[in-house]
Amino acid sequence: MSTTFGLDDLARTTPAVTRSISAENPTGAKGAGGAATEGTGARAAGRLGRGWKVSPSIDIAAGETAVLAEIDGPGTLRHLWCTTAPHAAWRQALLRVYWDGAQTPAVEVPLGDFFCNGWSIFSQVSSVPVAVNPNGGFNAYWPMPFRRRARVTLENLAPEQMTLYYQIDYELADVPADAAYFHAQWRRSNPVDESAIHTLLDGVTGAGQYVGTYLAWGTNSPGWWGEGELKFFLDGDEEWPTVCGTGTEDYFGGAWNFDVKPHGYTAYTTPYLGLNQILRPDGLYASQQRFGMYRWHVLDPVRFHEDLRVTVQCLGIGAGQGNGLRHRYRKNRDDIASTSLFYLDAPSSASLPATPGLLDLEVDAPD
Repeated sequence: MSTTFGLDDLARTTPAVTRSISAENPTGAKGAGGAATEGTGARAAGRLGRGWKVSPSIDIAAGETAVLAEIDGPGTLRHLWCTTAPHAAWRQALLRVYWDGAQTPAVEVPLGDFFCNGWSIFSQVSSVPVAVNPNGGFNAYWPMPFRRRARVTLENLAPEQMTLYYQIDYELADVPADAAYFHAQWRRSNPVDESAIHTLLDGVTGAGQYVGTYLAWGTNSPGWWGEGELKFFLDGDEEWPTVCGTGTEDYFGGAWNFDVKPHGYTAYTTPYLGLNQILRPDGLYASQQRFGMYRWHVLDPVRFHEDLRVTVQCLGIGAGQGNGLRHRYRKNRDDIASTSLFYLDAPSSASLPATPGLLDLEVDAPD
């Protein structure tokens, strides 16, 4: 059974069985959905009773970690959907996924960043593997195969309770011997240090493919900020990378500063890349420009066989200083948070960065 899926596959029958976990069927068991007698919707259901949306969501207390799914394999997670109240929870909750009994999560990412909404303010995303719809409906379609066990959790780091609606759709079936494990890592430089280099991934060892980048980029300097190159250091590369782009906006499929005259920065969301979010200063409390952008390497995965490191330069353009040039490159000290998605031939990676705390995740967003 393939871990990719196309329209032709819809016509094929397979031994796979479909299961789904939600607050209405927390175990995913066959014939066990919608039978709750108590839950967050019990009061609204009233005399309608059992079977009428009695348990559509769960409440996660401050500081609590909820286990959303524990699934015996082999199988493949096919679709993750969720939404929360409040929206602030998007940067105050950590999504984790563990494969095959590993103690270290393969995925450890703030909930909003995993779905390209790192600023805790809604942004539409209309891509193939990730879709975000009004008003905060998060969807991910990355295939996530596992052999023995899958475990999905969400930790609420906020000082307030959050409410989570969620559904995890999956198949139970054998997976190919060469199927790799899905990983996602989050890192933040706030601000980027004097090197003007933000590291997205470092020390990943093994074989696999890099499949996606989301950046939540907050500028701390006036002027254009996106001259920096994305660099992929593959299989023993040291000083110089094998894959090197030509600029930040170029990597995300744009050009010329994302600037369409006379409108300025122009958002877009396409199947595999986009500048999905532009938060402009309001002149009062929101002072810095903020951007969200994604690039999915679905048709052009970056394959590695020994190790992988990924960086981006925090490079802008400043005015010339008597050097005869109209403009010059300038190292900036911006706020960059990155989510890196990749498949690896191991269920966990020794390169996982330190787990962020609430202050590491903090976003100074307007209400």
